[in-house]
Amino acid sequence: MRFTSLIIELIRARPRLVVWLVVLFQAALWLILPLVLYRSPPGDLATVLAYGREYQVGTDLGPPLAFWLADIAFRLAGNHIFGVYLLAQLCFIATFWGLFLLGRAIVGGQQAVVAVLLTLTVTAFSSPGVEFGPLVLARPLWALLLLHSWLVIGQGRRNAWFALSIEAGLLLLTTSAAIGLLLLVVGFALATARGRRALMSFDALFALLVVAVLALPYTVWLIRADTLALPPWPAIADLSGRALHWGNLLGGLVLAASGIVLLVVLNSGRTRRKPEEAPIIYRPPVDPLARDFVYFFAIAPALAGSLISGLFGLDRVAGGGIVLLMSGLAVIVATGDLVHLRRQQVLRLVWAAAVIAPAIAVTLTTLLLPWTGGEVATSLPATAIAHFFGDSFERRTNHPLRAVTGDAQLATLISLDAGRPHLLLDAAPERTPWLTWAKFTETGGVVVWRASDTVGTPPADIAQRFPGLVPEVPRAFEWPVTGRQPLLRIGWAIVRPKTP
Repeated sequence: MRFTSLIIELIRARPRLVVWLVVLFQAALWLILPLVLYRSPPGDLATVLAYGREYQVGTDLGPPLAFWLADIAFRLAGNHIFGVYLLAQLCFIATFWGLFLLGRAIVGGQQAVVAVLLTLTVTAFSSPGVEFGPLVLARPLWALLLLHSWLVIGQGRRNAWFALSIEAGLLLLTTSAAIGLLLLVVGFALATARGRRALMSFDALFALLVVAVLALPYTVWLIRADTLALPPWPAIADLSGRALHWGNLLGGLVLAASGIVLLVVLNSGRTRRKPEEAPIIYRPPVDPLARDFVYFFAIAPALAGSLISGLFGLDRVAGGGIVLLMSGLAVIVATGDLVHLRRQQVLRLVWAAAVIAPAIAVTLTTLLLPWTGGEVATSLPATAIAHFFGDSFERRTNHPLRAVTGDAQLATLISLDAGRPHLLLDAAPERTPWLTWAKFTETGGVVVWRASDTVGTPPADIAQRFPGLVPEVPRAFEWPVTGRQPLLRIGWAIVRPKTP
């Protein structure tokens, strides 16, 4: 008998079990690792929580749904960041379960598992998935929207319209890139006969009504805030630089999906000198429309997102990891009805390395970078900082801390204190419309900054915005990993409340 590994047999016999095993493994990895290594929220997560605490219909950061859910998860966990980490991994699980269901509807359950395994190697779904925000929440919504779009367009299932409308409405409440993504879905439907037939039904009108009702509050806010204008177009002299930037963004997407490229190259029969009877993952013939569907949504979002980002000079591709969601399924569809799995041991090792490598990189960066004199943003002692300033303000004024401003990074960390003080971005107060200068001076609060000396002299910009500010003795905090960087000294001053 020809030997076949247990993993191949599991893919053939229990595809859903394999999906749950690998997805839950990676979700547990990125749930435990931040809790062990991170002393402060990664990326803009603290800002997301500060904005979510206000429950605004809209802000300059985009639609409100992700911010609301982040605050709800934070409160349900007892004002602990664990709730937000858990919410991010639930989004990760929902994303890949929706991708598996879509793959199963197109290429069958066995090859859908292989597509999920390939997509898991994309780096956008590893450590960046911990930073819950609009793009992380948009991933499961986009995966489920593609699933139900295919059920409506490709299989003519009318009962999928309701779920499709809910997902489209929630996507509009999640990310500003939703309009472009939905236009791609509508464009694909209009370009195909079955898609036009589906759009001509009454179900499409009801779905449009549901989407309009869900998106109405945020649309009204956009109109009132007068934020519907597009960014300024680049000058003709800048087009060459923007084109180069677009190329860099495309290269970044290819680099993020390099794990898929490496696995495909290693599995290629052309690089094998000796013939091998490799195990086969079989599928029934793929519908030509399904093939076009997969290719379109694997290529068009990446091209459109990178082009828009390159044209307007954005640092990241619009849509983030969303644009790479269909990359693994596209490779499987292009492979053919028979997927030969050659060099099984090598493939397993490379796949495991691609999944584990981001976790190892994060661990080494957190533990080794302090010894080179560098600062790790996630190593700031957020809990100690927030507790000290919240407790100090209450002891001095006999009032709970209600607002914090000054250095944006430090202020957002203090806003995570148990009392959840309001955040005021003093350098750009229009970004925090829930708190004005007059309200801050009335209710009182804490002004913080990075101290450059032992006296705690405030920076010139803060001293100019707060005339007559009396600084306190700077508070020094130790780093969790003692390296070569000096103590973290934070200058601060209290603005006492004027109301009794």
